[in-house]
Amino acid sequence: MSAYPLPSSSGTPLYAPPSDCLVVTTPYLPGYRVTKVIGATFGLIVRSRGLGRNVVAGLRSIAGGEITEYTQLLEQVRHEAIIRLRDHAKSLGANAVLSLGFDTSDMGSVMTEVLAYGTAVVAEADPSIPQPVALR
Repeated sequence: MSAYPLPSSSGTPLYAPPSDCLVVTTPYLPGYRVTKVIGATFGLIVRSRGLGRNVVAGLRSIAGGEITEYTQLLEQVRHEAIIRLRDHAKSLGANAVLSLGFDTSDMGSVMTEVLAYGTAVVAEADPSIPQPVALR
């Protein structure tokens, strides 16, 4: 699995999810049965915004609207954090991560920290008939 963006027809990079380790935001995995909960897993990355991006973003902020330089940077960093989370989960013996979440913070005035976290589990395909999810 490559951590590099895949090309798209619109010119915007597309990021493919990890295929060898399922990563989901839900606390369950439809069609699978969790056979073992391993525990917390994470992927952490700290990235500098860079002087060039800060200058361009500063100029764009005067006019208002989306600052695409930061949007692209955070998209790339979140993808890399997911790849690191997946690699950490696999090193623990997991084949899936449930309840993916993100935490982002600034470090100083030029760095951004992104943490992807979740629960590493071992899951196997469940051949039984899927039951609807109900909240009671």
